[in-house]
Amino acid sequence: MQKFYHFETLAALFDTATQMWKDEPFAQFVDGGQRYTYASFREKVLEVHALLQRRGVGVGDKVAILAENMPHWTIAFFACVRFSAVAVPLLAGCSSAELEKILSHSEAKVLFISKSQLPKLSDADRARLAAVIDIEDFSLVSASSEVCVPGSEALPERNSLATIIYTSGTSGQAKGVMLSHGNLSHSVLEAWHAQKAGHRDRWMSILPMAHAYEMAFGMLYPIYAGASVYYIHGLPTPRILLDAMRSVRPALICTVPLIIEKIHKLIRKKVAEKPVLAWMDKHTPGLLCKILGFQLNKNLGGKIKFFGIGGAKLNPDIERFLYRSGFNYAIGYGLTETSPLITNACVGKTAVGSIGVPAYGVEVRLHNVNAQTGEGEIIARGPNVMLGYYKDPERTASVIEPDGWFHTGDLAVRDEKGRYYIRGRLGNVILGANGENIYPEEIEEVINNYPSVSESLVVERDKKLVALVKMEEGAENSFSSLAEKIRTYVNERVRKNCSLSRVEFVTEAFKKTATQKIRRFLYREKNGE
Repeated sequence: MQKFYHFETLAALFDTATQMWKDEPFAQFVDGGQRYTYASFREKVLEVHALLQRRGVGVGDKVAILAENMPHWTIAFFACVRFSAVAVPLLAGCSSAELEKILSHSEAKVLFISKSQLPKLSDADRARLAAVIDIEDFSLVSASSEVCVPGSEALPERNSLATIIYTSGTSGQAKGVMLSHGNLSHSVLEAWHAQKAGHRDRWMSILPMAHAYEMAFGMLYPIYAGASVYYIHGLPTPRILLDAMRSVRPALICTVPLIIEKIHKLIRKKVAEKPVLAWMDKHTPGLLCKILGFQLNKNLGGKIKFFGIGGAKLNPDIERFLYRSGFNYAIGYGLTETSPLITNACVGKTAVGSIGVPAYGVEVRLHNVNAQTGEGEIIARGPNVMLGYYKDPERTASVIEPDGWFHTGDLAVRDEKGRYYIRGRLGNVILGANGENIYPEEIEEVINNYPSVSESLVVERDKKLVALVKMEEGAENSFSSLAEKIRTYVNERVRKNCSLSRVEFVTEAFKKTATQKIRRFLYREKNGE
């Protein structure tokens, strides 16, 4: 097991790890492509940095990265941050308009891009950039005809800007989150205190590396531990993911609720189809959970010691199954602005519905607490809190107090053991007829438990609650009787003030963030709210 060592910059992390673990495997695709040891990783980073220097990239210059997950993503990232340039990662699902906006706002000088993303790049942006580099082989796609003065380089300091991560979340208000070397270094130390890992451990990386969650815990922490990381080609559908997991047999993986929810549905379908399992589900559910938990771990390679779930709230019924099955899952809560971890419920220390206790080195408390309900806004302070929003001091001042407390916008309660439980987003709260707070997320959890419901969204129309529901493929979703069945099912399980007025079906999946949270603002605007 890796011994704890302290560091304050990503340059220090890179230099230490690539010397300490130089002969150990670093990263590769599951099929063997882009295979590197820590020594060859270091050599490639230095080579790519030299290419950036020749294109005029120096200290403080912005370099954008638009690509799917791959070992070369990490190489491009460290070719920037190791020498005090600033990485600007973009989600692979971004549109051409979003790419153009971010390149302009960040003033990116160079762009790393994969072949599949290249059609999104406009001729105007291509001409403005000093260079466009194919991240798959680090060849020049295009370059400015101007003679470039070689860029400067320097070792970064703790408060040096390392990356700008653009996020619109569920509100639609795009913002560039500035994270320092110290922010990201602390996130790695948070991870080490939450779950120990060593150089013999294998990671599976499936979440977008452009998101702070995967960047911190699926890219940086494995480097700290000297571990190896495996990547898959394409989207991590349940079938592709399960096949890859059985092949790699990873010890650690970071996921979002949607992934385990899809796997859970496959399990429930199997239970319903087999009479023996259906009988056990009714008469010996505890024993069945243990059996299914053992089978789940086996299907995921049999070596899982940390199955991290974060980015959105996990359905309590599914978490209850994971808890009773003895599966090694953990819960994390945070935001990009807190790089990202604020609280965690570690393996073996989870409580159904809880986001856990404050992470290592982070102060957490509830702000403006309601005396009757105990609900308050989660605020946090510590070395994990961002430097601010890029070019937006007013928005920065609106969320970070002068004494360092960051306002998350999430409402929660805390129990007697100091564990926090999310109730909902401040911006999502619906005010009931009697002035009570209604949290649509809680109603959606109930809706999503109805058979064949894929996902749902609760909105307010004419002072009444309406559920927008997406059914699974193949399920009937056009009959009014089904809508009434769902409405009755939900209203029997929620408080009276949370009762649905009606259910409407949607045919397309809801648009989501990188961590699979629904972009609620799109549907509020669409429905005239």
